[in-house]
Amino acid sequence: MSFRFTSRRLRIQKLFGAQACLNGSRPAANIPLRQTCRGVASTASAEKVLFPGALNSEFTDKLNFIQPSQQEAIPTYRVMNQYGEIIDKEIGVDTEDEEAIQIYKNMVKLSVMDLLMFEAQRQGRLSFYMVSAGEEGISIGSASALHPSDVAFCQYREAGVYLQRGFQLSDFMNQLFANCKDNGLGRNMPVHYGSKELNIHTISSTLATQIPHAAGAAYALKMQNMQNPNQDQRVAVCYFGEGAASEGDFHAALNIAATRQVPCIFICRNNGYAISTPTSDQYRGDGIASRGAGYGIATLRVDGNDIFAVRRATKVARQLALTNGGQPVLIEMMAYRVGHHSTSDDSFAYRQRVEVEDWKRRDNPITRLRKWLESRQLWDDAQEKELRSGTRKEVLRAFEDAEKEKKPSLRNAFVDVWEELTQEQRAHVREMRDVVRRYPREYDVEGFEGGLGGLDELVEGKRE
Repeated sequence: MSFRFTSRRLRIQKLFGAQACLNGSRPAANIPLRQTCRGVASTASAEKVLFPGALNSEFTDKLNFIQPSQQEAIPTYRVMNQYGEIIDKEIGVDTEDEEAIQIYKNMVKLSVMDLLMFEAQRQGRLSFYMVSAGEEGISIGSASALHPSDVAFCQYREAGVYLQRGFQLSDFMNQLFANCKDNGLGRNMPVHYGSKELNIHTISSTLATQIPHAAGAAYALKMQNMQNPNQDQRVAVCYFGEGAASEGDFHAALNIAATRQVPCIFICRNNGYAISTPTSDQYRGDGIASRGAGYGIATLRVDGNDIFAVRRATKVARQLALTNGGQPVLIEMMAYRVGHHSTSDDSFAYRQRVEVEDWKRRDNPITRLRKWLESRQLWDDAQEKELRSGTRKEVLRAFEDAEKEKKPSLRNAFVDVWEELTQEQRAHVREMRDVVRRYPREYDVEGFEGGLGGLDELVEGKRE
């Protein structure tokens, strides 16, 4: 496949190629230059010097500081323009029509769910929620290009990754209500989903902690891939916002991923705002992509509103991540956060309403894909109306079912910390049970599965 990502890969390979060895010898296959030439000293006539800290650096007598503001910005890769027209028709979109329709339906489903859950929170039926408006193409598009066995680490705006991988509406709703069917047994705040079956680690509120976790997991996957070459080769994929890239965890993770050469795809959603902070107040460099290059990582910037560009970039990134035993890749997906940061935020306090409305009207991943589908006579207004009406009913049905379920058993407040309850924990259980029995009006536990019986089981040592 010949597009910008491939050319970047070739340049990176050349950078670490044998040309830099002063003796002209070619290093063994799959061995980085830094390992083959680290001990080679410079000669009097050399035009380059292999300083351990800066390989392949040429000598110069010009004292010129690099001025980032004078450099050209990293370009943004796209396949389809905002009118739904394919730019290079010879290359095409690499997506079958039926697959494109299914992806579109998933994006609409995510959009409808976000709208209804946002309203539910405003009605007081949910405590918290975060929408993905304007970023549906990034999560769903990238997830559709990964292998189901790939391990995903999400932040908190990747509901589309779960949806694309098979997370059901009931799974979303059970977690939002923290009921007895919640995978997390009510121990996490809303929108902190997780699924062992789908190979997606549970979301954490602590910003950017998933990035070093992903780098570590990718190192483990690298070992597994080497030990099991005949099995499906797996990568780790990590999602985060450009605000999270300001955390130290981001820099530590990318550096260890680069030095250990792990098969990890880092996907940054650059939506323009980190909570209430615009990118102009977050950094002065060329976005997040420039940092990937700084760490020696293959890097690409992509139009996040272009579902086909997202899919193709992710596919090629996965191939590249598994090359030569593994290497990290950074993709900066460009988008605009149409919604508020969360239901706890009023974004109009720090940005103009007209700015948001302009982005809604101008371009977004759902309308762009719909234009493409309509241009191929694959979609029309009747199908759109039917899809949105049916999806709305489906979401509301799952919402109402989850709302009726009881909360998880009270025993879940104590179990799964130690293999067996400690004496101190048992004392805490007995104390809590006694308080609830003494003040039944203040502590109504009938809404919890098993009522007070959940605590009785622990005190009596049953079903630990």
